[in-house]
Amino acid sequence: MKNHGFEASYYANTVNQTLSFPSLGSDMETDVCIIGGGYTGLSAALHLSQQGYRVILLEAHLIGSGASGRNGGQICQGHNMSHQAIAKRTNKTVADKLWQLSIDSVDLVKQLIKEHQIDCDFKTGVLHVAAKSSHINEIKEAVDYKNTILGYDKIHYLDRQSVAAKLGTEKFHAGEFYQDGGHLHPLNFALGLAKAAHNKGAKIFEHTKVLSYSAGENPSVKTAKGTVKANYLLFACNGYLGKLNQQAAKKIMPINNFIIATEPLADEVVNHINPDDLAVADSKFVINYFRLSADKRMLWGGGENYRSRFPKDIAAFVQKHMLSVYPELQSSKIDFSWGGTLAITLNRMPYFAHQEKNVFVAQGYSGHGVALATFAGKLISEAIAGTAERFDLFAEIPTANFPGGTLLRWPGLVAGMLYYSLRDRLS
Repeated sequence: MKNHGFEASYYANTVNQTLSFPSLGSDMETDVCIIGGGYTGLSAALHLSQQGYRVILLEAHLIGSGASGRNGGQICQGHNMSHQAIAKRTNKTVADKLWQLSIDSVDLVKQLIKEHQIDCDFKTGVLHVAAKSSHINEIKEAVDYKNTILGYDKIHYLDRQSVAAKLGTEKFHAGEFYQDGGHLHPLNFALGLAKAAHNKGAKIFEHTKVLSYSAGENPSVKTAKGTVKANYLLFACNGYLGKLNQQAAKKIMPINNFIIATEPLADEVVNHINPDDLAVADSKFVINYFRLSADKRMLWGGGENYRSRFPKDIAAFVQKHMLSVYPELQSSKIDFSWGGTLAITLNRMPYFAHQEKNVFVAQGYSGHGVALATFAGKLISEAIAGTAERFDLFAEIPTANFPGGTLLRWPGLVAGMLYYSLRDRLS
Protein backbone atom coordinates (compact mmCIF):
# COMPACT_ATOMS: atom_id res chain seq x y z
CA MET A 1 0.00 0.00 0.00
CA LYS A 2 1.10 3.60 -0.57
CA ASN A 3 0.58 6.95 1.11
CA HIS A 4 -3.22 7.29 0.97
CA GLY A 5 -2.93 11.07 1.23
CA PHE A 6 -0.42 11.13 4.10
CA GLU A 7 2.87 12.98 3.80
CA ALA A 8 5.55 10.61 2.59
CA SER A 9 7.17 8.37 5.22
CA TYR A 10 7.94 4.71 5.77
CA TYR A 11 4.84 4.50 7.93
CA ALA A 12 2.59 6.06 5.30
CA ASN A 13 4.00 3.63 2.76
CA THR A 14 3.13 0.63 4.94
CA VAL A 15 -0.36 1.43 6.26
CA ASN A 16 -2.40 -1.76 6.49
CA GLN A 17 -5.90 -0.32 6.24
CA THR A 18 -7.67 2.50 4.48
CA LEU A 19 -9.96 4.72 6.53
CA SER A 20 -11.89 7.62 5.09
CA PHE A 21 -14.07 9.98 7.08
CA PRO A 22 -16.14 12.90 5.75
CA SER A 23 -15.59 16.55 6.51
CA LEU A 24 -18.12 18.35 8.67
CA GLY A 25 -20.80 19.90 6.47
CA SER A 26 -23.49 21.12 8.85
CA ASP A 27 -24.18 22.30 12.40
CA MET A 28 -24.22 19.49 14.98
CA GLU A 29 -24.67 18.92 18.70
CA THR A 30 -22.93 16.31 20.84
CA ASP A 31 -21.92 15.42 24.37
CA VAL A 32 -18.17 15.76 23.78
CA CYS A 33 -16.34 17.57 20.98
CA ILE A 34 -12.70 16.60 20.49
CA ILE A 35 -10.28 18.71 18.46
CA GLY A 36 -7.40 16.63 17.11
CA GLY A 37 -7.13 13.17 15.55
CA GLY A 38 -3.95 11.90 17.20
CA TYR A 39 -3.56 9.46 20.08
CA THR A 40 -5.10 11.73 22.72
CA GLY A 41 -8.21 12.51 20.71
CA LEU A 42 -8.67 9.00 19.33
CA SER A 43 -8.25 7.33 22.72
CA ALA A 44 -10.66 9.79 24.32
CA ALA A 45 -13.18 9.19 21.54
CA LEU A 46 -12.90 5.43 22.00
CA HIS A 47 -13.21 5.42 25.78
CA LEU A 48 -16.01 7.98 25.88
CA SER A 49 -17.99 6.14 23.20
CA GLN A 50 -17.61 2.93 25.15
CA GLN A 51 -19.23 4.70 28.10
CA GLY A 52 -22.18 5.79 25.99
CA TYR A 53 -21.29 9.42 25.33
CA ARG A 54 -22.03 11.00 21.97
CA VAL A 55 -18.66 12.03 20.55
CA ILE A 56 -17.61 14.18 17.60
CA LEU A 57 -13.91 14.32 16.71
CA LEU A 58 -12.64 16.99 14.33
CA GLU A 59 -9.30 16.56 12.55
CA ALA A 60 -7.87 19.34 10.36
CA HIS A 61 -6.17 16.88 7.99
CA LEU A 62 -6.17 13.06 8.15
CA ILE A 63 -6.39 10.86 11.23
CA GLY A 64 -2.83 10.20 12.42
CA SER A 65 -1.32 12.70 9.98
CA GLY A 66 0.51 14.60 12.75
CA ALA A 67 3.24 13.27 15.00
CA SER A 68 1.01 10.37 16.11
CA GLY A 69 1.59 8.78 12.71
CA ARG A 70 5.24 9.78 12.25
CA ASN A 71 7.08 9.17 15.54
CA GLY A 72 9.67 6.68 16.75
CA GLY A 73 7.02 4.24 17.96
CA GLN A 74 8.61 3.59 21.37
CA ILE A 75 6.65 3.05 24.59
CA CYS A 76 8.33 2.89 27.96
CA GLN A 77 7.61 3.15 31.67
CA GLY A 78 8.64 6.34 33.46
CA HIS A 79 8.59 10.06 32.79
CA ASN A 80 11.09 12.65 31.59
CA MET A 81 11.22 13.92 35.16
CA SER A 82 12.62 11.43 37.67
CA HIS A 83 10.61 10.09 40.59
CA GLN A 84 12.97 11.91 42.97
CA ALA A 85 12.46 15.24 41.21
CA ILE A 86 8.68 14.82 41.18
CA ALA A 87 8.72 13.99 44.89
CA LYS A 88 10.73 17.15 45.63
CA ARG A 89 8.35 19.34 43.66
CA THR A 90 5.24 17.74 45.11
CA ASN A 91 5.45 14.87 47.59
CA LYS A 92 6.23 11.16 47.60
CA THR A 93 2.58 10.13 47.33
CA VAL A 94 2.09 12.09 44.11
CA ALA A 95 5.41 10.80 42.72
CA ASP A 96 4.46 7.20 43.50
CA LYS A 97 1.08 7.56 41.81
CA LEU A 98 2.59 9.18 38.70
CA TRP A 99 5.14 6.37 38.46
CA GLN A 100 2.31 3.85 38.56
CA LEU A 101 0.41 5.79 35.89
CA SER A 102 3.43 5.51 33.61
CA ILE A 103 3.29 1.72 34.01
CA ASP A 104 -0.46 1.78 33.44
CA SER A 105 -0.01 3.82 30.25
CA VAL A 106 2.17 1.14 28.67
CA ASP A 107 -0.21 -1.57 29.81
CA LEU A 108 -3.11 0.33 28.23
CA VAL A 109 -1.42 0.40 24.82
CA LYS A 110 -0.90 -3.35 24.99
CA GLN A 111 -4.48 -3.90 26.16
CA LEU A 112 -5.96 -1.81 23.34
CA ILE A 113 -3.87 -3.62 20.74
CA LYS A 114 -5.13 -6.96 22.02
CA GLU A 115 -8.74 -5.96 22.66
CA HIS A 116 -9.27 -4.30 19.29
CA GLN A 117 -6.92 -6.57 17.31
CA ILE A 118 -4.80 -3.67 16.09
CA ASP A 119 -2.15 -4.92 13.67
CA CYS A 120 0.77 -2.56 14.36
CA ASP A 121 3.92 -4.73 14.55
CA PHE A 122 4.12 -4.53 18.35
CA LYS A 123 7.36 -5.91 19.84
CA THR A 124 8.73 -5.90 23.38
CA GLY A 125 11.98 -4.51 24.78
CA VAL A 126 13.39 -0.98 25.14
CA LEU A 127 17.02 -0.16 25.91
CA HIS A 128 18.20 3.24 27.15
CA VAL A 129 21.96 3.52 26.60
CA ALA A 130 24.68 5.76 28.01
CA ALA A 131 26.13 7.90 25.24
CA LYS A 132 29.01 9.01 27.47
CA SER A 133 31.05 7.31 30.16
CA SER A 134 29.98 10.08 32.53
CA HIS A 135 26.40 8.80 32.23
CA ILE A 136 27.18 5.28 33.55
CA ASN A 137 26.63 6.05 37.22
CA GLU A 138 23.41 7.89 36.44
CA ILE A 139 22.03 4.82 34.68
CA LYS A 140 23.24 2.46 37.43
CA GLU A 141 21.59 4.61 40.09
CA ALA A 142 18.37 4.91 38.09
CA VAL A 143 18.05 1.13 37.75
CA ASP A 144 18.89 0.54 41.41
CA TYR A 145 16.36 3.17 42.51
CA LYS A 146 13.56 1.63 40.47
CA ASN A 147 14.44 -1.90 41.60
CA THR A 148 14.78 -1.13 45.31
CA ILE A 149 12.88 2.06 46.16
CA LEU A 150 10.04 1.65 43.65
CA GLY A 151 10.02 -2.14 43.83
CA TYR A 152 9.92 -2.47 40.05
CA ASP A 153 11.92 -5.51 38.95
CA LYS A 154 11.34 -5.38 35.20
CA ILE A 155 14.25 -2.99 34.56
CA HIS A 156 17.82 -4.31 34.42
CA TYR A 157 21.27 -2.74 34.32
CA LEU A 158 23.53 -3.82 31.46
CA ASP A 159 27.26 -3.15 31.41
CA ARG A 160 29.16 -2.04 28.34
CA GLN A 161 29.93 -5.57 27.19
CA SER A 162 26.27 -6.62 27.50
CA VAL A 163 25.09 -3.57 25.54
CA ALA A 164 27.65 -4.28 22.83
CA ALA A 165 26.36 -7.84 22.54
CA LYS A 166 22.81 -6.58 22.04
CA LEU A 167 23.66 -3.72 19.64
CA GLY A 168 26.82 -4.78 17.85
CA THR A 169 28.71 -1.59 18.70
CA GLU A 170 31.16 -0.39 21.36
CA LYS A 171 29.75 3.12 21.09
CA PHE A 172 27.63 2.94 24.25
CA HIS A 173 28.87 2.59 27.83
CA ALA A 174 25.96 1.03 29.75
CA GLY A 175 22.25 0.37 29.44
CA GLU A 176 18.91 0.41 31.22
CA PHE A 177 16.83 -2.44 29.81
CA TYR A 178 13.03 -2.19 30.11
CA GLN A 179 11.82 -5.71 29.47
CA ASP A 180 8.17 -4.59 29.47
CA GLY A 181 8.69 -1.59 27.23
CA GLY A 182 7.90 -1.94 23.55
CA HIS A 183 7.69 -0.46 20.09
CA LEU A 184 5.16 -0.41 17.28
CA HIS A 185 4.11 1.02 13.92
CA PRO A 186 2.66 4.34 15.14
CA LEU A 187 0.43 5.14 12.17
CA ASN A 188 -1.16 1.69 12.08
CA PHE A 189 -1.75 1.98 15.83
CA ALA A 190 -3.47 5.36 15.34
CA LEU A 191 -5.63 4.01 12.53
CA GLY A 192 -6.52 1.02 14.69
CA LEU A 193 -7.70 3.36 17.46
CA ALA A 194 -9.74 5.35 14.93
CA LYS A 195 -11.44 2.23 13.61
CA ALA A 196 -12.23 1.06 17.14
CA ALA A 197 -13.65 4.47 18.12
CA HIS A 198 -15.74 4.61 14.94
CA ASN A 199 -17.06 1.09 15.59
CA LYS A 200 -18.14 2.19 19.07
CA GLY A 201 -20.14 5.09 17.64
CA ALA A 202 -17.79 8.08 17.61
CA LYS A 203 -18.39 10.45 14.68
CA ILE A 204 -15.05 11.34 13.09
CA PHE A 205 -14.58 14.17 10.61
CA GLU A 206 -11.38 14.74 8.61
CA HIS A 207 -10.30 17.83 6.68
CA THR A 208 -12.26 19.87 9.21
CA LYS A 209 -10.12 22.63 10.66
CA VAL A 210 -11.44 24.39 13.75
CA LEU A 211 -11.30 28.14 13.21
CA SER A 212 -12.38 29.35 16.64
CA TYR A 213 -14.22 28.28 19.76
CA SER A 214 -16.25 29.71 22.58
CA ALA A 215 -16.41 28.35 26.12
CA GLY A 216 -19.26 28.64 28.60
CA GLU A 217 -22.05 26.34 29.72
CA ASN A 218 -22.22 24.74 26.26
CA PRO A 219 -18.92 25.20 24.40
CA SER A 220 -19.02 25.48 20.64
CA VAL A 221 -16.43 25.25 17.89
CA LYS A 222 -16.60 26.89 14.51
CA THR A 223 -15.40 25.30 11.27
CA ALA A 224 -15.67 26.46 7.67
CA LYS A 225 -18.90 24.57 7.03
CA GLY A 226 -20.50 24.02 10.40
CA THR A 227 -20.54 24.63 14.14
CA VAL A 228 -20.45 21.93 16.81
CA LYS A 229 -22.11 22.59 20.16
CA ALA A 230 -21.18 20.30 23.03
CA ASN A 231 -21.37 19.78 26.76
CA TYR A 232 -17.61 19.17 26.94
CA LEU A 233 -14.69 20.27 24.80
CA LEU A 234 -11.25 18.64 24.54
CA PHE A 235 -8.19 20.23 22.96
CA ALA A 236 -6.01 17.32 21.77
CA CYS A 237 -3.83 19.18 19.25
CA ASN A 238 -0.40 19.01 20.93
CA GLY A 239 2.30 20.43 18.60
CA TYR A 240 -0.31 21.47 16.06
CA LEU A 241 -2.36 23.68 18.40
CA GLY A 242 -1.15 26.93 16.84
CA LYS A 243 -3.00 29.95 18.21
CA LEU A 244 -6.36 28.24 18.57
CA ASN A 245 -6.17 28.19 22.37
CA GLN A 246 -3.78 30.89 23.58
CA GLN A 247 -3.84 29.86 27.24
CA ALA A 248 -2.76 26.32 26.37
CA ALA A 249 -0.30 27.48 23.70
CA LYS A 250 1.78 29.34 26.30
CA LYS A 251 2.52 26.03 28.03
CA ILE A 252 4.19 24.29 25.08
CA MET A 253 6.88 24.79 22.48
CA PRO A 254 6.48 22.97 19.15
CA ILE A 255 9.73 21.42 17.91
CA ASN A 256 10.52 19.25 14.90
CA ASN A 257 12.17 15.84 14.99
CA PHE A 258 13.31 13.70 12.08
CA ILE A 259 13.55 10.04 11.09
CA ILE A 260 15.06 8.03 8.25
CA ALA A 261 14.39 4.48 7.10
CA THR A 262 17.06 2.50 5.26
CA GLU A 263 16.43 -0.15 2.69
CA PRO A 264 15.78 -3.62 4.20
CA LEU A 265 18.98 -4.93 5.77
CA ALA A 266 20.52 -8.33 5.22
CA ASP A 267 19.88 -10.92 7.93
CA GLU A 268 23.55 -11.05 8.91
CA VAL A 269 23.55 -7.28 9.50
CA VAL A 270 20.33 -7.45 11.53
CA ASN A 271 21.67 -10.31 13.62
CA HIS A 272 24.77 -8.27 14.39
CA ILE A 273 23.32 -4.85 15.20
CA ASN A 274 20.03 -5.78 16.90
CA PRO A 275 19.48 -9.54 17.27
CA ASP A 276 16.84 -9.10 20.01
CA ASP A 277 14.81 -6.58 17.99
CA LEU A 278 14.86 -3.87 20.67
CA ALA A 279 13.98 -0.20 20.52
CA VAL A 280 16.91 1.97 21.62
CA ALA A 281 17.32 5.55 22.83
CA ASP A 282 20.53 7.18 24.01
CA SER A 283 21.18 9.54 26.92
CA LYS A 284 21.93 12.70 24.96
CA PHE A 285 19.81 15.80 25.49
CA VAL A 286 18.92 15.73 21.78
CA ILE A 287 18.48 11.99 21.70
CA ASN A 288 19.17 9.42 19.04
CA TYR A 289 16.56 6.67 18.94
CA PHE A 290 16.40 3.68 16.67
CA ARG A 291 14.88 0.27 16.03
CA LEU A 292 14.20 -2.17 13.23
CA SER A 293 10.99 -2.18 11.24
CA ALA A 294 8.99 -5.33 10.60
CA ASP A 295 10.72 -5.65 7.23
CA LYS A 296 14.20 -5.18 8.78
CA ARG A 297 14.91 -1.57 7.92
CA MET A 298 16.83 0.62 10.31
CA LEU A 299 14.49 3.34 11.54
CA TRP A 300 16.69 6.07 13.00
CA GLY A 301 15.54 9.26 14.64
CA GLY A 302 17.99 12.03 15.36
CA GLY A 303 18.35 15.78 15.18
CA GLU A 304 15.85 18.54 15.83
CA ASN A 305 15.11 22.01 14.62
CA TYR A 306 12.97 24.76 16.07
CA ARG A 307 11.81 26.50 12.90
CA SER A 308 8.57 26.34 10.99
CA ARG A 309 10.31 24.51 8.14
CA PHE A 310 12.08 21.17 7.98
CA PRO A 311 15.68 20.84 6.67
CA LYS A 312 15.93 20.68 2.89
CA ASP A 313 17.76 17.34 3.06
CA ILE A 314 16.35 15.41 6.03
CA ALA A 315 18.18 12.22 5.01
CA ALA A 316 21.60 13.86 5.24
CA PHE A 317 20.58 15.70 8.42
CA VAL A 318 19.79 12.42 10.21
CA GLN A 319 22.09 9.92 8.50
CA LYS A 320 25.23 11.40 10.06
CA HIS A 321 23.92 10.46 13.51
CA MET A 322 23.27 6.88 12.41
CA LEU A 323 26.69 6.51 10.80
CA SER A 324 28.44 7.78 13.93
CA VAL A 325 27.18 4.60 15.63
CA TYR A 326 26.95 2.20 12.69
CA PRO A 327 29.46 3.22 10.00
CA GLU A 328 28.83 -0.15 8.37
CA LEU A 329 25.45 1.21 7.18
CA GLN A 330 27.20 3.77 4.96
CA SER A 331 26.27 1.80 1.84
CA SER A 332 22.67 1.18 2.92
CA LYS A 333 20.29 3.22 0.80
CA ILE A 334 17.97 5.66 2.58
CA ASP A 335 14.51 4.89 1.23
CA PHE A 336 12.46 7.30 3.37
CA SER A 337 13.05 10.47 5.37
CA TRP A 338 10.47 12.60 7.14
CA GLY A 339 9.77 14.82 10.12
CA GLY A 340 7.04 15.55 12.61
CA THR A 341 6.16 18.24 15.12
CA LEU A 342 5.87 17.44 18.80
CA ALA A 343 5.31 19.71 21.79
CA ILE A 344 7.52 20.05 24.83
CA THR A 345 6.84 21.76 28.15
CA LEU A 346 9.39 23.56 30.29
CA ASN A 347 9.43 20.76 32.86
CA ARG A 348 9.12 18.02 30.17
CA MET A 349 6.01 16.61 31.89
CA PRO A 350 2.64 16.45 30.12
CA TYR A 351 0.33 19.41 30.65
CA PHE A 352 -3.21 18.37 31.61
CA ALA A 353 -5.73 21.01 32.59
CA HIS A 354 -9.35 21.90 33.16
CA GLN A 355 -9.48 25.37 31.63
CA GLU A 356 -13.12 25.49 32.60
CA LYS A 357 -15.23 22.83 34.27
CA ASN A 358 -16.08 21.47 30.83
CA VAL A 359 -12.98 22.40 28.74
CA PHE A 360 -10.03 20.01 28.89
CA VAL A 361 -6.49 20.23 27.52
CA ALA A 362 -3.93 17.42 27.25
CA GLN A 363 -0.63 18.10 25.51
CA GLY A 364 3.14 18.52 25.87
CA TYR A 365 4.17 14.87 26.04
CA SER A 366 7.77 15.87 25.29
CA GLY A 367 8.65 12.72 23.37
CA HIS A 368 6.69 10.21 25.49
CA GLY A 369 3.47 10.57 23.55
CA VAL A 370 2.68 7.08 22.27
CA ALA A 371 1.84 5.71 25.72
CA LEU A 372 1.05 8.89 27.66
CA ALA A 373 -1.16 10.48 25.00
CA THR A 374 -3.12 7.24 24.62
CA PHE A 375 -3.47 7.11 28.40
CA ALA A 376 -4.52 10.77 28.51
CA GLY A 377 -7.57 9.92 26.43
CA LYS A 378 -8.63 7.35 29.00
CA LEU A 379 -8.05 9.77 31.90
CA ILE A 380 -10.14 12.44 30.18
CA SER A 381 -12.97 9.95 29.76
CA GLU A 382 -12.75 9.24 33.50
CA ALA A 383 -12.78 12.96 34.33
CA ILE A 384 -15.82 13.65 32.16
CA ALA A 385 -17.58 10.71 33.78
CA GLY A 386 -16.94 12.33 37.18
CA THR A 387 -13.72 10.72 38.40
CA ALA A 388 -10.92 13.19 37.76
CA GLU A 389 -8.41 12.02 40.39
CA ARG A 390 -5.96 10.41 37.97
CA PHE A 391 -6.26 13.21 35.40
CA ASP A 392 -5.64 15.83 38.08
CA LEU A 393 -2.48 14.13 39.33
CA PHE A 394 -0.54 15.62 36.42
CA ALA A 395 -1.67 19.09 37.48
CA GLU A 396 0.09 18.57 40.82
CA ILE A 397 3.33 19.50 39.07
CA PRO A 398 3.06 23.18 38.07
CA THR A 399 3.70 23.81 34.38
CA ALA A 400 5.06 27.31 33.80
CA ASN A 401 4.41 29.35 30.69
CA PHE A 402 7.31 29.70 28.30
CA PRO A 403 8.96 33.09 28.98
CA GLY A 404 7.55 35.63 26.56
CA GLY A 405 4.54 33.45 25.78
CA THR A 406 4.00 32.29 22.22
CA LEU A 407 5.65 35.39 20.74
CA LEU A 408 9.05 35.35 22.40
CA ARG A 409 9.45 31.72 23.53
CA TRP A 410 11.33 30.72 20.37
CA PRO A 411 14.62 32.68 20.72
CA GLY A 412 15.10 31.62 24.34
CA LEU A 413 14.38 27.98 23.64
CA VAL A 414 16.70 27.85 20.65
CA ALA A 415 19.53 29.35 22.70
CA GLY A 416 18.99 26.74 25.39
CA MET A 417 18.69 23.86 22.95
CA LEU A 418 21.86 24.89 21.13
CA TYR A 419 23.73 24.97 24.44
CA TYR A 420 22.65 21.43 25.33
CA SER A 421 23.28 20.24 21.78
CA LEU A 422 26.86 21.54 22.13
CA ARG A 423 27.20 19.63 25.41
CA ASP A 424 26.09 16.46 23.60
CA ARG A 425 29.02 16.82 21.24
CA LEU A 426 31.58 17.25 24.00
CA SER A 427 33.08 14.20 25.65
